Amino acid sequence: MKLPEIIQGGMGVAISDWNLARAVSLQGHLGVVSGTGIGQIMTSRLMEGDIEGHIRRALSHFPFQGPVRRILSRYYVSEPENPQPPYKRPTMWTLKPPKTLNELTVIANFVEVFLAKEGHQNAVGLNLLEKLQMPTMASLYGAMLAEIDFVIMGAGIPLQIPGILDKLADHQAVSYRIDTQGAAQEDDYHLHFDPQAIFPDVVEKIGRLTRPNFLPIISSVVLAKALIKRATGKIDGFVIEAPTAGGHNAPPRGQLHLDEGGEPIYGEKDEVDLEKIKQLGLPFWLAGGYDSPEQLQHALDAGATGIQVGTSFAYCAESGMDEKLKSRIIQKVLDKEIKVRTDPIVSPTGYPFKVVQLEGTLSDPEIGRNRIRLCDVGMLRNPYRRADGKVGYRCPAEPVKLYLKKGGKPEDTVGKSCLCNNLFATARYAQHRKDGYVEPPIVTSGDGLEGIGKYVKPGHHSYTAQDVLDYLTG
Repeated sequence: MKLPEIIQGGMGVAISDWNLARAVSLQGHLGVVSGTGIGQIMTSRLMEGDIEGHIRRALSHFPFQGPVRRILSRYYVSEPENPQPPYKRPTMWTLKPPKTLNELTVIANFVEVFLAKEGHQNAVGLNLLEKLQMPTMASLYGAMLAEIDFVIMGAGIPLQIPGILDKLADHQAVSYRIDTQGAAQEDDYHLHFDPQAIFPDVVEKIGRLTRPNFLPIISSVVLAKALIKRATGKIDGFVIEAPTAGGHNAPPRGQLHLDEGGEPIYGEKDEVDLEKIKQLGLPFWLAGGYDSPEQLQHALDAGATGIQVGTSFAYCAESGMDEKLKSRIIQKVLDKEIKVRTDPIVSPTGYPFKVVQLEGTLSDPEIGRNRIRLCDVGMLRNPYRRADGKVGYRCPAEPVKLYLKKGGKPEDTVGKSCLCNNLFATARYAQHRKDGYVEPPIVTSGDGLEGIGKYVKPGHHSYTAQDVLDYLTG
């Protein structure tokens, strides 16, 4: 397979949706869909009536129609109400998920990849987060059933993924060692996934699957070497991401220091030695601020195969971001009034998180204070070892009293926000509570947000994925 020169960043939740990924892949570059929370995205689209029929069309191609019928029966609404009632939430993930949750996750990833690949033969990628471990195996399998070409994974050290991909290609049962807070050395907390138990006759009906290329996202030479040495299978390349990129950033190496604005300070230790990366002999792509023809050429001159670009695509017409948010932010960029802040504490993951400062979103302190804490999505819940040795689940963004009752530390809750609900709202799937409260969005972008005005033609207030690609390729 020809390796792509430009990778479109995998931005969740549902910003990098199938429509954006397809638009990029159609031009011969690597379009990437986000698998984060995709089960809930699919069910939300069905509850909104699937007006254009894309989801049901993709579902009709899934090789096992029994679970498809169950999903449609539960979630599809042919004539949605106005105003819309609250979205139904799928079951939260645990170390022993019900079969229906595995089915839903497999099928949702299949649908997203199928639609991104529909009508062409070019490569498509899937982006996942190592921090969100419990849905990972079902997500990978669903994408592989739809013939995904690349898996890109960040927010952690995904040592287990290559071996899991190898086994899933043969429909073998796999296990994932789940990071569990407070676990003793002798504890063994694994989540298990068996394709043949979930979809009987899959081997006879499907045959062997193609194992996708695996590209972990890294921020240091040390991590690259550790993955090559300790991963359970083959690493096919790396995406090297600078702290200027959007979403979650790797923390600064060494002791954390904040500037006058309360943002993490990155220094020389956080710069990646590309000569040492080249010596590893694997393809690599540079990400974070590589949004110009000059930066693309700089990457190629440094030995990279190409670049990964996220923020530029996040605001194009094909992305899944709420159109009103998109329009407001583009206007602020054109007016030179936009700011992106690296928030060291807002994410329950503990990683620094880039936040666009925009009125009416979670970047507004008053809106954050007025939000009643609750945890009803649970993607970022952390498994923890209870006193009885069993596993519990907690999130520092859940109600403080509940978090403390589960043994959490009060300082961990300070400044935390529910990225699950907030990011769904950014993709226009805001939960409407029964009391009338509507979940507010939180928008994340890289430092390159200030420069997206270069894609907007005079007299216009929007741009397309094609405009981005035309600019980057000269």
